[in-house]
Amino acid sequence: MTHSTTPISGGTGILYIVATPIGNLKDITRRAVEILESVDWVAAEDTRHTRPLLQYLGMNKTLISLHEHNEKSRSEQLLEKLRNGENGALVSDAGTPLINDPGYYLVKLLREKGVDVVPIPGPSAVITALCAAGLPTARFSYEGFLPAKSNKRLAVLATLVDDVRTLVFYESPHRVITSLADFQTAFGSDREMVVARELTKKFEQFVSGTIAEVVEYFTENQDKVRGEFVFMLSGAEEKEVVELSTMDELILTLLKQNLPVKQISEIVADYAGIKKKPIYNRVLELKKE
Repeated sequence: MTHSTTPISGGTGILYIVATPIGNLKDITRRAVEILESVDWVAAEDTRHTRPLLQYLGMNKTLISLHEHNEKSRSEQLLEKLRNGENGALVSDAGTPLINDPGYYLVKLLREKGVDVVPIPGPSAVITALCAAGLPTARFSYEGFLPAKSNKRLAVLATLVDDVRTLVFYESPHRVITSLADFQTAFGSDREMVVARELTKKFEQFVSGTIAEVVEYFTENQDKVRGEFVFMLSGAEEKEVVELSTMDELILTLLKQNLPVKQISEIVADYAGIKKKPIYNRVLELKKE
């Protein structure tokens, strides 16, 4: 089922998704200020975080909380307000809403009901960190926050070991040391890594090097383990794709030696640097011919 992005008639209001500063309040855009001034209310993840921003901008707005614990019920209430012709803005504690923050349910609901949703772009910690990290950015994967427990964290990291894209994570300061240790366990010591902290703030810092070097830095400088963190990891080296047919000659030679199929598949897979399963199946095919 498709939904039109054209505003519907009947005086229905608009919800603006407004990006706010991730640290430096001067990063608010002129358009964001204009929108916040014009709306009837502001839905915020935590009104205690948003009120100082609005005060900084000289605004006194009705604030409505919308967080992970009340999003479904609150979304229905906001839908009614918009249907009654009110305009609203959705902000998160910092940065672009919905990027690891509440709002997905609300936006999906409004789209389904034909209510216009308009993005007001601005700061995002993911993009801010990447653009200054010196890692490849043509392709990257944002993985959000990793699990709090080490065993679950390692399980997630294990699924990303062969990913060739630059990997981006958020991390809480009290887990930085243990999380970095898990990165070293999962990816080894030599993968290139960049850690950004306190982006756009007074003590903004980028720490780069191998995983081992980054681990060593924060282990020896634990006074720096504070603030908001973004972990960025270079992707795995792309493996050359090997056509199975190019291995036929080697497989046939080994078959003539009367070696077991399993042993042949292990030898060829190790030689070609690919998984054994497709080689095993190819050996069986050639053996039948």
